[in-house]
Amino acid sequence: MKIGILKERRAHEKRCAATPETVKKYIGLGAEVVIETGAGIAASIPDAIFEAAGAKIAPDAAAATAGADIVLKVQRPMTSAEGTDELGKLAKGTTLIAILNPHGAKEQIPAYASAGIDAMAMELVPRITRAQSMDVLSSQANLAGYKAVVDAAAEYNRAFPMMMTAAGTVAPARVLVMGAGVAGLQAIATARRLGAIVSATDVRPASKEQVASLGATFVAVEDEEFKQAETAAGYAKPMSEAYQAKQAALIAETIKKQDIVITTALIPGRKAPVLVTEEMVKTMKPGAVIVDLAVEQGGNCPLSELGQVVEKHGVKLVGHANVPSRLAADSTALYAKNLLNFVTLLIDKETKQLKINWEDEIVKGVALTKGGQVIHPAFQGQ
Repeated sequence: MKIGILKERRAHEKRCAATPETVKKYIGLGAEVVIETGAGIAASIPDAIFEAAGAKIAPDAAAATAGADIVLKVQRPMTSAEGTDELGKLAKGTTLIAILNPHGAKEQIPAYASAGIDAMAMELVPRITRAQSMDVLSSQANLAGYKAVVDAAAEYNRAFPMMMTAAGTVAPARVLVMGAGVAGLQAIATARRLGAIVSATDVRPASKEQVASLGATFVAVEDEEFKQAETAAGYAKPMSEAYQAKQAALIAETIKKQDIVITTALIPGRKAPVLVTEEMVKTMKPGAVIVDLAVEQGGNCPLSELGQVVEKHGVKLVGHANVPSRLAADSTALYAKNLLNFVTLLIDKETKQLKINWEDEIVKGVALTKGGQVIHPAFQGQ
């Protein structure tokens, strides 16, 4: 059994789908691991370290994928229309496992089927206890939440903690985190560690206790709709226009007092909801900072610009692309471990061959295509 690992070619992507640790584990499972040269360099893993772990280094993508049973990537493979045809290098029958962005790149799903590739999208791992160790959204969002605060601190021209000196007292920064999912909770914890006064908002009732446990103040309109605002899977539900108006009024008053706002709100398969309007930005303090972690899905603030740090109405808006990749070494380590835990599920321990149980709840959750057909119910007929 051969596992091929490709170098990432998409803009802003520095992560790799493997680490020396996971390479050793794959070999222990009976696999031959072939890695395209340079795949780990941006994540501080030279070819020599992969070789020392037992991997073979291939000179190019074609050699890395030739005869591979499984191909691992971070982001979806590029197509000929994008300049470099990675998808065309995958042979029929290959199992492709990566963050495939099925909602944002629906047109590519039939292409996997046409090529006879069994494509599995890691961001669709179901949020069940057995799959926690495979949850790439959580592992990557955790780092994004941390980095958002570090990026905010870098752009903010004042200190975070209160400082009492002989020359006077420096007031602590006030930070509002919007969205208390994995990224938001890590942002809260990081901002608190830096000494800020932190508040947070979210439409999910369960988040109130989590926010309070981290020492932050919870800000939300807590009416009957709020109490029903969470799906069984733990995601936020879209809220009514009436609720959004009430919540926006509360946030508008809160935001005026903030030095830093970090927005993290995303709904799978939808454009990011607008949480901070231009009118709200105009009311913020001169020198305030907004870090928009939803900028790649349209942004929680319409003034944010993808891949840019811009200043508008005296407020800095930080819209870095692919924030987890800005911590490439750690995000690679976590993502590679997520992949290892998932791939281990697919390999027969006795024969040491690929043996996919297509009825497994986790496999059913992530599998987009099988044997030339689109099989995921959410994407059939696309």
